Amino acid sequence: MSDLLTRELEALGASSVSETRAGVRFEGSLEDAYRACLWSRLANRILLPLGSFPADSPEALYAGVREIDWLEHLSADQTIAVDVNVSHSAITHSHYAALKVKDAIVDNFTATGGPRPSVDIDRPDIRINGYVLRDQAAIYLDLSGSSLHQRNYRLGAGVAPLKENLAAAILLRARWPEIAAERGAFADPMCGSGTLVIEAAMMAADMAPGLHRTHFGFLAWKQHDQALWEELINEAGQRARAGVEHVPVMLGFDHNRRVLELARSNADRAGLGDRITFIYQDLFDFRHDFPARGLMVTNPPYGVRMNESGELPGLYQALGAMMKNHLRGWQGAIFTEDQSLGKHIGMRAGKLHTLYNGAIACKLIHFTIEASHFYRQDRLPQRIDEPDWSEQARMFKNRLTKNLKPLARWARREDVTCYRAYDADLPDFSAAIDVYHSADNPMEVWVCVQEYEAPSTIDEGKAKLRTRELVSVVQDVFELEADHLFYKMRGRQRGDTQYERMSSGGDFHQVREGNCLLRVNFESYLDTGLFLDHRPLRLRLQQEAAGRDFLNLFGYTGAATVHAAQGGAASTTTVDMSRTYIEWAKQNLRANGFEGGANHLIQEDCLQWLRQERRPRFDLILLDPPSFSNSKRMSQSFDVQEDHAALIEQCMRLLRKGGTLYFSTNLRHFRLASEVGGQYECEDISRETIPHDFKRRQNIHHCWRIVHR
Repeated sequence: MSDLLTRELEALGASSVSETRAGVRFEGSLEDAYRACLWSRLANRILLPLGSFPADSPEALYAGVREIDWLEHLSADQTIAVDVNVSHSAITHSHYAALKVKDAIVDNFTATGGPRPSVDIDRPDIRINGYVLRDQAAIYLDLSGSSLHQRNYRLGAGVAPLKENLAAAILLRARWPEIAAERGAFADPMCGSGTLVIEAAMMAADMAPGLHRTHFGFLAWKQHDQALWEELINEAGQRARAGVEHVPVMLGFDHNRRVLELARSNADRAGLGDRITFIYQDLFDFRHDFPARGLMVTNPPYGVRMNESGELPGLYQALGAMMKNHLRGWQGAIFTEDQSLGKHIGMRAGKLHTLYNGAIACKLIHFTIEASHFYRQDRLPQRIDEPDWSEQARMFKNRLTKNLKPLARWARREDVTCYRAYDADLPDFSAAIDVYHSADNPMEVWVCVQEYEAPSTIDEGKAKLRTRELVSVVQDVFELEADHLFYKMRGRQRGDTQYERMSSGGDFHQVREGNCLLRVNFESYLDTGLFLDHRPLRLRLQQEAAGRDFLNLFGYTGAATVHAAQGGAASTTTVDMSRTYIEWAKQNLRANGFEGGANHLIQEDCLQWLRQERRPRFDLILLDPPSFSNSKRMSQSFDVQEDHAALIEQCMRLLRKGGTLYFSTNLRHFRLASEVGGQYECEDISRETIPHDFKRRQNIHHCWRIVHR
């Protein structure tokens, strides 16, 4: 930050400004020193040099400090605190050095026979700083008193907040003052307690960062000029009152309501509460209308738990999608501890700056948010031409071609427009390949390739080559343009992790399943929004739904609900925890003319919803829970093997006599609890509900038809 601080001090009127080992040195009048304390957005402290001398021993340090006339700077009735840092010197103990400096100061007073200053470590009247580097000591009076990053507006903070002066440095690196001068807007989509957006608003308002501080080190200094200080404070107040009227649109978003309240309180204390809008918003389901141009800066959350659970790539993908969908024409900057996460933004980065968050070297990644800088989230691996294919790739082409001929005939005969063409048939090409025909133009085809992550024992270079061959063969066999081919890597689930969203936004496409129109998304989610292996079960639900009240638990994108409504259900109720999926289900219903009315969409944790009293009763229920979930939004973790019996019992309480519950799970080695079979009539219909295109994987899911005895 020293180059930024140099320019800032020069702009404040300081002279002879130069970077040093631990900061910036400058010369100037007392007014210049006061202005630096009041106006510097970057400095931690402003230190006034009092003396410099050799100090190759504690005695030499003591003697040098005694030579300073301390009576010029403080009185005996004042309190002091001394901080000393030592480096590469004969004196090796900082605390002992501080004691020697304190003793020398105090002895200046006792030598005259008068009283001596006392020590107050927490809130002294005068703070003294000492540095001993290579046996050379420098003693300073701390004019700031406490670190200048403490602006006195942030009394509440979220987890691991940025220091205010680091936030200011980020904003200056991102050229916010220039954008604000042109009336550009500012947004932080993960604002936490609001530090970035408040600092940005203070800059735009020409508000001195020290205006709200009540304590500076020079206020108790003997040479303090109170009249001069009051003049500078009055000037800063006038500038802030005039500048606040010209603050552009300032927006802070977060998915945590508690920290948003902290942010609002912090903005109020900064005098900017009516100039900043804080909005509750989930990054994965982002909706807001923005001005045409501006700057987005954010510091995404980071932590060992998030990193180990694999949440961070999805978070960055969601952030990239939000930028591309809502902020075209803007500039963007992301402050991150892990530069490699920036690749998940899906956009070509510009400049890169290093800034230290404490001792951690972090990166500020800059983006120009324009279409020419975007790359597809599922960017295809580099193509390999057929003459360069390996023998295994040619075998893969033969197998895929062989699969397609009978599958295409079957699909035409059964009126199936979306199906699986290949599912890890060959060990060298472990992938699922799904075909989707457009509902609007059946000749238009999209192909989605999901490659299963290679074991760690496979050479990385070999795995990348196989991926390139995989995509090249698929593109050749289907004769596809690149924008109709989508590639994803499906990693193996570990621990309690589960797959859900990769990012938000992306293009939706409409496909047809029987007489139902359904929306799919190939880019923003690992799954497309339509589980193809459940096609027969959805068709069965449509056939049985006429005149019945239908409940779809863990309803996902509501495809089964659409089938039930199309089958003449008296009512449908879809429950899912995700706002994204509930909105998706709403769009699916709307596309088929079933929005509203007797079709109820409920965004809630299904486990909590089932426990509520006075739930309505149903004739037909679909229960298709995840294999496991430890989502923070759920009231408890869920494991389908351990928890399915209680879950089924809760559903059966809602099932009218003569009604049917369909229970399905994709857990491969699932076993239905004996108490479920003992209490209810359970028919294993797994084979009947696995479609022809999934016959190679008979354990793709398990399904039971359950009724009251």
